[in-house]
Amino acid sequence: MLQRVNPLVGRTLMRSNLVTVMRYNSSITKSPTAIVFMNMGGPSTVEETHDFLFELFADNDLIPISKKYQRNIAKYIAKLRTPKIEKQYREIGGGSPIRKWSEYQAAEVCKILDKTSPNTAPHKPYVAFRYARPLTDEAYKQLLHDGVKRAVAFSQYPHFSYSTTGSSINELWRQVKRLDPNRTISWSTIDRWPSNEGLIKAFSENITAKLNEFPEEVRDKVVLLFSAHSLPMDVVNTGDSYPAEVASTVYKIMERLKFRNPYRLTWQSQVGPKPWLGAQTAKIAEFLGPQVDGLLFIPIAFTSDHIETLHEIDLGVIGESPFKNKFKRCESLNGSATFIEGMADLVKSHLETGELYSKQLPLDFTLGKSSDPVEDLSLLFGDHTKK
Repeated sequence: MLQRVNPLVGRTLMRSNLVTVMRYNSSITKSPTAIVFMNMGGPSTVEETHDFLFELFADNDLIPISKKYQRNIAKYIAKLRTPKIEKQYREIGGGSPIRKWSEYQAAEVCKILDKTSPNTAPHKPYVAFRYARPLTDEAYKQLLHDGVKRAVAFSQYPHFSYSTTGSSINELWRQVKRLDPNRTISWSTIDRWPSNEGLIKAFSENITAKLNEFPEEVRDKVVLLFSAHSLPMDVVNTGDSYPAEVASTVYKIMERLKFRNPYRLTWQSQVGPKPWLGAQTAKIAEFLGPQVDGLLFIPIAFTSDHIETLHEIDLGVIGESPFKNKFKRCESLNGSATFIEGMADLVKSHLETGELYSKQLPLDFTLGKSSDPVEDLSLLFGDHTKK
């Protein structure tokens, strides 16, 4: 039996459905704003280890060996080191979790931005790794396939170094010239964010949570050992921004924690015979072990777990120490909602201000050394689609 529909209700439903359809079509036809998480990456499987090491040692920005023979030397070093590094990846479960966490974080940031920054929606997440899949060229091809016109190169190194963020930007420039010579995508970058509120708050929350696992009577005596990936001193001596920016993050966190605990900043992951920035995390832990009531390791320069936390700290520095009953490691940021919201706020602000890159970046590129640098940052960043 047919029922009569109130004409007013019918018109209201039609208007509602029309608006829904219009919004749906608009979200389909509007070019997405790409949020591209850039990082060094890591092999997702053990089998990818050799290729990862080759790409790493072939990077003249990271390891300035020889502009002419770099790739040949990288083949030799990668072959030599692969068995040892493959064993380490097997010991942490078969590969690096950095891709999993990067993809998760990027997707969550875009979900938030779709709500908080409707003018630049829809936002689409991408990951572009420097040494592991998805490599920068793979990510760029996907951007072109998806019809992206506006992209933010979001460095997942909160602290700028020419060896890390600078290298990723140089590689992005190479792929622009190779894959997008007509400049169909307009780029900007977030090249550093050492004092981001979400970053500071998330670390502070994780530190407080882990301190609460120590006995109450020693909790305020536990030494906080902030550990960051080290740099060769010949890089530091160029005036690289990294050491100062890492230290600024540490100080902001300690301010938030009201300096309740003694703390130090140390450096890890040194390789090769060259002098590196110290003091070394492992040596300081060995020295302090018998003297302190507790030691908490904090992976301050990493935005998620990978081999430097899961193997070097957990299995090496802590696992092999005779004082491991006093040692704990703070959880990495990984899926922290506080951290992800902080990143989303940062991107939203970046999109609103229209800033192409920080005022520090031109000086960083002036001081940095590269075999194939961006000649002029304005050539890479900005809206070139209208020219």
